[in-house]
Amino acid sequence: MTAVRALLAELRKLMTLPGVWIGCAVTIAGFAGIALLNAFMAKDALLSGDTDGYHLVSVFDSAYAAAPLGTVGAVIVGVLAIGSEYSANTSDAGGGRQITSTLLALPRRGLLIAAKAAAVLLVGIATGIAALAAGVGISVAVIGDLLPFTTDDSPLAALGALLYWALTGLIAFGITALVRSVIVPLIILIVNNTVVSVSVLLANLTPLAYWLPDMAGRKLFSGLDMMEGGLGAATGALVMAAWALAFAVAGAVVFARRDA
Repeated sequence: MTAVRALLAELRKLMTLPGVWIGCAVTIAGFAGIALLNAFMAKDALLSGDTDGYHLVSVFDSAYAAAPLGTVGAVIVGVLAIGSEYSANTSDAGGGRQITSTLLALPRRGLLIAAKAAAVLLVGIATGIAALAAGVGISVAVIGDLLPFTTDDSPLAALGALLYWALTGLIAFGITALVRSVIVPLIILIVNNTVVSVSVLLANLTPLAYWLPDMAGRKLFSGLDMMEGGLGAATGALVMAAWALAFAVAGAVVFARRDA
């Protein structure tokens, strides 16, 4: 099987998983909802002149405040891409696991894991583009007459958000390949990225926490001047990419060497 055929097969497989659709829908709908709320709050602040605490240069600033939510979909896609292979089928289907059939169809594990990782990145980026388009569109509709549509760094901010989500999905994929569990990575990564960030708490204790993957890449979606401390956007992107690559490679090595 060629690399392209393997990638297409993994994309089709991902699209058959209800959890993937739910994760993508939650990301897009949630991003749009928060962008709508932020846009109305920003509009009230702009009309009243009370913009203290707001970073409002363009409509992008209002929309991108919801960017951390995009990690939810990225994590779900990354986890299910590999974790679903180890989930037991129903008794009607024999009670086995999908990984056995997958390896019979494509015994080259290196190619298989690479195709899965590429599928995770593509689905994550596509979801991110849809979410960003919805959020920015809503912000333009609500406050487009009060703020400019774009600034010099808006395209860079969009690419930064997509990169952050893509790398988060790859990290989730690598961790799941290592532990062969769906529940553990889902709970830990989603809670850390949306509810209580352990990395943020650690950053209050030691600057070394800024080198953790989520903290390293935070300025990719927060803008270059909105958050003080930590790594710069370019350095942080490289550090986060290194983490993602390390998790993906470790997961691939373990996947290739252990029994199905």
